Amino acid sequence: MTTYGTTNVDQAGTELVDVNCTVNGQTAHFRVPAHRTLMDALRYDLGLTGTKTCCAEGECGACTILINEQAVNSCLMLAAEVEGLDLLTVEGLGAGSSCGMNDLQESFLEAGAVQCGFCIPGQVMSAEYLLRTNPEPSVEDIREGMSGNLCRCAGYQRIVEAVQRTAAKRAAR
Repeated sequence: MTTYGTTNVDQAGTELVDVNCTVNGQTAHFRVPAHRTLMDALRYDLGLTGTKTCCAEGECGACTILINEQAVNSCLMLAAEVEGLDLLTVEGLGAGSSCGMNDLQESFLEAGAVQCGFCIPGQVMSAEYLLRTNPEPSVEDIREGMSGNLCRCAGYQRIVEAVQRTAAKRAAR
């Protein structure tokens, strides 16, 4: 049996779990029902609404975040499971820059890859993971790396272009 943190029960008898982790470089503590998904905890307990709720079945990738440098569909993980882990959401990517965006987010805008915008946070997080694990991806690598993210606006070619732009920017540094 895995223990994920301190457990309590609220007045209604719902089991609550205390979770301590790092979110976007900051120490975070929150108490959630044991059944709450990480996606819901990020959005409703921590106010990080960049993580989108869409299919809630791990099919669309709109809720993708990085946990200990791995891309994860936050809708498929319980919040209690992140005890002691390091989380990075789309809000944290550009936190240190003057414009609030990192180079990848800027490339999405430059390439016109942001259409309705709903899938973009998950797309950006998957692309960030791809570029961290493969700094010089081919078009095929990008398509494969982004295959877990759906775009209903069908802006896939512009998303590929944004990833290529970012790879070129990072290679030039």
